[in-house]
Amino acid sequence: MSLSKAAFVALAGALALSACNRPDTSFDNKVHAYLVAHPEVIQEAMTALQKKQDVQAALQTKLAIAQNRQAIERDPRDFVANPNGKITVTEFYDYRCPHCANIAPAVLSIIHDNPDVRVVFKEFPIFGGASIKAAVAAIAVKRAGGDYLGLYHDFMTTKALDDAAIDQIAKAHGVDPASLQPSSLSPDVSQQLQTVRKLATDLGVDGTPAFVIGDTVVSGEDLAGIKAAIAAARGGKG
Repeated sequence: MSLSKAAFVALAGALALSACNRPDTSFDNKVHAYLVAHPEVIQEAMTALQKKQDVQAALQTKLAIAQNRQAIERDPRDFVANPNGKITVTEFYDYRCPHCANIAPAVLSIIHDNPDVRVVFKEFPIFGGASIKAAVAAIAVKRAGGDYLGLYHDFMTTKALDDAAIDQIAKAHGVDPASLQPSSLSPDVSQQLQTVRKLATDLGVDGTPAFVIGDTVVSGEDLAGIKAAIAAARGGKG
């Protein structure tokens, strides 16, 4: 006669209590025998654990977003497209990230096609010195009131965005390449980049691109996820 899962759980519990009071290998033997006969139980347990961990992670992310909402959406140092929009999409990106480059046309389309969606750009260079240099150039263009989206487009569509290409594009947008050297990095620009990095860490963002929309973080080139989160936010604002 086979032992049902429910009965096994009840038996295991009873045996566990008795095992606490006396040395007895029968409990271990029964558990081992059952798992050998029913290995699917291990997979079920692992699936349940993963679901529980996913729920906990989602709750932690939601809490982190709530705690950092102002920094995510309203830092005056960031460039914002469609500033009067009621729904906010915040992108963390690196100009030399191929996935960021792949999703960039969709980001620009969202800006163009959805005036109710304000898009916040977070400079999050994670691929070394050239990435930092590009981010500094973008900050300079933003501060000067230049064509930030044009720079974003030009950086994202340049296949080999090395130091020379960054200098050329920055110069075309009114930025002196000499001001982009590490020795010329001002403390306030350095602080801005550090603030974004800490914010990303607090939100659990460890790669690019990543988008914060409402209470959701959408990672990678997940355009469907981005659109779904925008639709949910739009619906929530009724």
